Amino acid sequence: MADELLTLTLDTGGDVVIKLRPDLAPNHVQRIKELAEEGFYDDVVFHRVIPGFMAQGGDPTGTGMSGSKKPNLKAEFSKEPHVRGVCSMARASSPDSANSQFFICLDDATFLDRQYTVWGEVISGMEQVDALPKGEPPRTPGKILKATVSEAE
Repeated sequence: MADELLTLTLDTGGDVVIKLRPDLAPNHVQRIKELAEEGFYDDVVFHRVIPGFMAQGGDPTGTGMSGSKKPNLKAEFSKEPHVRGVCSMARASSPDSANSQFFICLDDATFLDRQYTVWGEVISGMEQVDALPKGEPPRTPGKILKATVSEAE
């Protein structure tokens, strides 16, 4: 089966292409795909961008306090390291509280390993993630204009 890709078209001027990893987190990948196909991520901002750490988005309110109307997911922790370009689910203190928020590692953050669910890795466009406005929240947050799922060529 061909790899599936999630493309995030950002308002920083380009696309971030993420290889989905159903081998690591089948339920989380399924959720991300469903939300992308429903248009859930379109016009959603990166509400928390910390230099040298990560960029977080996926909350339709832009506050970091909300998610989709779907039920939270059971954790699918793996040995996959949180290194630059890795995409992982954000969650509340409960391990089984991931819903729609996710983050992209801007740098290695291996202290997160086995505590957050890794579901993908950026294969192109990391410079677009690096260009996101910084802050918690940024004064004018970067935005996902469109999220689409496709099969790799």
